[in-house]
Amino acid sequence: MARDYAAFYRRLSAPFRRHSQLVTALRVANRGVEVIMYGAYLVMLAWLVWLGFYQGWASVWPQLWRLVLIPGVGFVLLSLVRQRLNAPRPYEQWPISPLITREKTGDSFPSRHVFSATVIAMAAFWFDWHWGLPLLVLAFLLAIIRVVGGVHYPRDVVVGAVCGLVVGSLLFL
Repeated sequence: MARDYAAFYRRLSAPFRRHSQLVTALRVANRGVEVIMYGAYLVMLAWLVWLGFYQGWASVWPQLWRLVLIPGVGFVLLSLVRQRLNAPRPYEQWPISPLITREKTGDSFPSRHVFSATVIAMAAFWFDWHWGLPLLVLAFLLAIIRVVGGVHYPRDVVVGAVCGLVVGSLLFL
């Protein structure tokens, strides 16, 4: 961690603080990426359910279970690790005012938002790389947003993304 994270964060967030529209755009982007990612996951699940009705459940059940079980178990395990570590958020340790308003304390490491977005992007790759690539870019964007927004340290989002890549890659086994 930087010796003076507050100074680093002030430099990082300064362009946004100079233009209130950028703060609004950052918050909208944060929420928008969340909605897109969770929406994409629901579309993938719905697609498999539709295929089950159309093509028969025997060919779809294994895929549907993988798409639910692997990300779900990964999410639960990551949540347990986060809870156990209970790492403080940047605004708890440093005199900073985050751009993304958050009242929660602890559970910063690793980032569950970035983990989830990355796992969903990997699931989309499992379906079709045309879906996966843009969603992976959005997961990367979410990682940047969470750091610039002041709710995570860079290490939180990097580890969240790596964990998401590892768990998501299990879909391909």
